Order: sequence, then structure tokens, then C-alpha cells
Amino acid sequence: MNNLLAVVFDGVVYSSWLFLMAAGLTLIYGVMKILNMAHGSLYALGAYVTATLVGYWFTKGLNPYFSFVLLPLAALILKTASMSWSDFLDVVLSARAIASYRLSFGASLAAALINTFFGFIVAWTLVRYDFPGRKVVDAMIDMPFALPTAVSGIALTAVFAENGWIGQYLEPYGIKVAYTWLGVTIALTLIGLPFVVRSVQPSLLEVQRDLEDAAETLGATPFYIFRRIILPTVLPALASGFTLAFARAIGEYGSVIFIAGNLPMKTEITPLLIVIKLEEFDYNGAAALGFVMLAMSFVMLLSINLVQAWGRRQLVAARR
Repeated sequence: MNNLLAVVFDGVVYSSWLFLMAAGLTLIYGVMKILNMAHGSLYALGAYVTATLVGYWFTKGLNPYFSFVLLPLAALILKTASMSWSDFLDVVLSARAIASYRLSFGASLAAALINTFFGFIVAWTLVRYDFPGRKVVDAMIDMPFALPTAVSGIALTAVFAENGWIGQYLEPYGIKVAYTWLGVTIALTLIGLPFVVRSVQPSLLEVQRDLEDAAETLGATPFYIFRRIILPTVLPALASGFTLAFARAIGEYGSVIFIAGNLPMKTEITPLLIVIKLEEFDYNGAAALGFVMLAMSFVMLLSINLVQAWGRRQLVAARR
């Protein structure tokens, strides 16, 4: 029985390896075609060898599951590669696309900064203070993870609309939240807060309280203690939480479309513009915008890994 399972497992592994070879070759070919470098038998041989090595590394070192992740990405890049440079630039640099970038990235950055500040306060309160209902509050932090994003978008719209629970009190002062960029920022803040809180909490637990007590005994002010003892310990986790919240907000769709109003050139986010392109059967335009978002996702993932690596080095250095 064990031998049979081993044979089946090896078959799955090597099938996935072959699958990844093809997907990796497609991915590399698509990128090179975009760069107008896809010609020559020598390049084809090099691309095949590279794809084989990538496929082998993924399959043997990680998991065959990545086969189903790499292939859609390769298909997206290959679809984008079928466009000419002029058509690609016309789509991704159109006025409507740039307006969607401005809203998506600007609101995501604002939401991530807000979450970094208030997320640290929430994490500090949950770690340093014991109060009635603390466990309930701690559990509610994860609510945006479990709550469908569409539900949170509808709830925010009901609260901040002109006749909503809070919106009706803001309307007399000329403050409009729903169907404006402010509503988009609030929606992105809601879904990004748990990333900062959960990133900072373990770091706060690792802060050496005896050092704080010793510094206070020697006459250090609370601000000095925070700046020299607490902040260096939690800064890597804070940066990681900010990056995670920012990356999550960039790709958010469900909670935003209900409160944004989806007005072209004003409150239209990039993921929504991609959906609109698909509904118009403009698959090349949707693929081009998707490629831009994919490239940004890779940059954010790289940034997260670099920040986490820096945080680990800082933690090791602090323990020495």
C-alpha cells in the first residue's frame, strides 16, 4: 500500500513538474515578448532551460499546488504580450486608468498610514492593559477577515450615506463620506486594520519590561523610553503591518464598490475598471490593467519579504 501511495505521489509530483515547465516557459516568453526580445533559437533554448529549472525548483522545493498559481499568471502575461506597445500604453496610461490608479494607490496609502497609527494604539491597549471585555475586543479585530467584503461595503454605505446613522449628522456640515474618496479610504481602513494589529502584538509582547522599569528608575521620560526601548523593537513589525495593509487595500474590490459610487474619473478604483473592461469584452484592456496590478503585487510581496527579513535581523541584533 505504501509503495502504491509512493508511486501515485511521484506521478503527481512529476506531472506537476512538467506542468510547471510549460507554465514557466509561457511566463518567460510572455515577458520577453513584451520587451520585444522573443526571437532567436538560442533564446528559446535558454528560456526552456530556465523554465525547466524553475519548474523543478518549485515542484521539488515547494509544492505542486503552485502549478495552479503560476499558470493563470502566465496566461495573463501572455495575453498582455499579444498587444503592441502603443495599444498597451494607450490602455494603462489613459486618463481613466490614471485616475483609477490615483484613487486606488492614494486611498490605499492613506488607509495604511491610518491603520499604522491606530493599529499600534489598539495593539498596545490589548497587550498592556487588562479590562473587561478585552478578549471580546481582541476577537473582533479579526472580524474583517471572516466578514464577506460585500457585506462590510453595504454596512458602511448604510452607516455613512446621507440618511445613514452617522452620515445624517455629517450632512449638515457639508461632509460627504459615501460615494466619495473619503468613503473608499474608510472601507480600506476597515479591511486593513487587522494586519497591523496582528503584526504588532507579538512584538509588543517581546519588549523587555525590566528595561523600561530600569530606565524609568534612572529618570528617563516616557517619551524617551518609547523612543529608545519600545520603538526599535516594534518598528520592524509596524513596517511589516503597514506593507501588508497597503498590499491588501490595493486589490480590494467588494467593500469599495458599494460605498465608492463608481463614478468614472472620480471614485472608480482599478479593480472595478478591470471588471468594466471584461463586461465590455475588452479582454486585452482588462489584461493590460491586470498586468499593472500584477506587477504592483510583485513589488509589494518583495517589499514585505525585505521588511520581514530586516525585522528578523533587527530582532537577532537586539537579543545579542
